[in-house]
Amino acid sequence: MRLEAGQTAVVTGAAGGIGLAMARRFAAEGLSVVLADVERAPLERAADELRAAGARVLARETDVSDPGSVEELAEAVHDTFGAVHVLCNNAGVGSGAEGRMWEHELNDWKWAFAVNVWGVFHGIRAFVPRMLASGEPGHVVNTSSGDGGIAPLPTASVYAVTKSAVVTMTESLYAHLRAEGARVGASVLFPGPHMLRTGLWESYRNRPARYAKTRPRKTPYRSLDQWEAAMREAGHEVRFTPVEEVAGLVVEGIRDDRFWMLPPSEHSDAQIRARARSMLERADPDYLESFILG
Repeated sequence: MRLEAGQTAVVTGAAGGIGLAMARRFAAEGLSVVLADVERAPLERAADELRAAGARVLARETDVSDPGSVEELAEAVHDTFGAVHVLCNNAGVGSGAEGRMWEHELNDWKWAFAVNVWGVFHGIRAFVPRMLASGEPGHVVNTSSGDGGIAPLPTASVYAVTKSAVVTMTESLYAHLRAEGARVGASVLFPGPHMLRTGLWESYRNRPARYAKTRPRKTPYRSLDQWEAAMREAGHEVRFTPVEEVAGLVVEGIRDDRFWMLPPSEHSDAQIRARARSMLERADPDYLESFILG
């Protein structure tokens, strides 16, 4: 798909991190950008920044876990810009590492699924029919994670399970779009290959009352900075992927109509091969051994 001036891109989770980086890149390509986020103040700052740079911007406070909120977003976008050409279902939360998966509270699971899984589906449901009806070329990008979509991360089981679900949802979307002969493509994004400086570690700041925890958090690190300091103190190397590189990967992937938006990484490739080999050989998942021993 060609990205051209006059097209419109919708990005959820757009007030910071990967979402804002994608919005900046789309604006630089001449697209009108729609910023959707649950946090009003950062959302307004992001919109002001892009407008100051000359972009056409619509900013909407949106809770992707609420289908009505996402539908209202879609209606506002249609009224303002008409057709949507790029949809990035990027909003996500991290529920933390609370011990064994059965030790997580039910609300940890409910909140993570509400945003990371239902939020993606709500975006598909609200926007894709409109994108198909427009008859114009389009592309949907759903943000997953190497921690779930490539190889599971047992220490963050809730998050990993939701991000694995995003992969299967996107595969299904791709198949359905192809069956329709649609001019709309689909991709699953794996940001990385290293850690990213985003607000995911502080997701609890936006945790709604309906999914509140009933006991203190067990997660030892309340911020990415705390985790990084602890890792470096323990002698571990910590590497970060700039969010701008992720945005570049997305733009290139849309242009190339690439389903797997997966940055080159020997580590990721080894995990994929180990998982596939285990399945093909009907063998025990030895790629999880380091977590079991830990």
